[in-house]
Amino acid sequence: MKVLGGSSRASVLTLRKSLAQVVDKQSDNDVAVFASDLFIILSVLSTSIGVRRALTDNSRDAGAKAELISNLFGKNISAPAQSLLASAASLRWSSPGEIADAIENLAVEAEAAAADKNGELEKVENQLFDFARVLRANPELRQALNTSADTDLGKVTLLESLVKGKYANSTLNLLRKVVSLRRGRSIDATLAAYSHYVSTRKDRLVAHVKSAVELSDAQLSKLNAALAKQMGRDVHINLEIDPKVLGGISIRYADDVIDGTIVNRLAEAGRALVS
Repeated sequence: MKVLGGSSRASVLTLRKSLAQVVDKQSDNDVAVFASDLFIILSVLSTSIGVRRALTDNSRDAGAKAELISNLFGKNISAPAQSLLASAASLRWSSPGEIADAIENLAVEAEAAAADKNGELEKVENQLFDFARVLRANPELRQALNTSADTDLGKVTLLESLVKGKYANSTLNLLRKVVSLRRGRSIDATLAAYSHYVSTRKDRLVAHVKSAVELSDAQLSKLNAALAKQMGRDVHINLEIDPKVLGGISIRYADDVIDGTIVNRLAEAGRALVS
């Protein structure tokens, strides 16, 4: 996941407020269409550096940018989506590519908003994490979905054959984009970025916890409370069972890792002996 800074960061915060105003007034179906429209915009921005430069060129007036947006998308996307892109084009960006990063953030968050309106946001968070575990456990599947040798349609068809009917609609919509709109990243990195953007819907931090054994509800509740107190915000825990850690747990959130596993302690002891 790319972390935007400077003027781009401020612009994303402005756009997220605009996004909230749009989705709060819409039905779940309308929000899902809005999210799909933002992904259409993202696809265009991702494949055309000329469009990115034109929309972020501060020397071009708003009228010229609005005409460009209309010519590109016409009636193919909704008015709210065109309006949000026009707002993005009016803001300042540290580099032309970062307007695409921002639209990706907003598109995923809009899909998360649709899931939220359906009461399925928690389910989507869990299912994205579950699919990440499936990829780790099945290297051949990961390779098949990562390869450039197959078409996007072929990869989406493979994906749907595995999860359609098992995951929520919003999860499937996001996973389709994960395999077809990676923007130069691996499928794992794209999935991690989407998981992060989904978590921002409720301003929650996602903590990936790895343990050798299943944790009880009481242990998870205690860990959640401790992390929330330390982070100063709500925390969503994704638990991964990995017998290779032997004992203890590791916790990864944002760019930080707390590794209290036995295997890590043994490795540290070994390094100490060698030194």
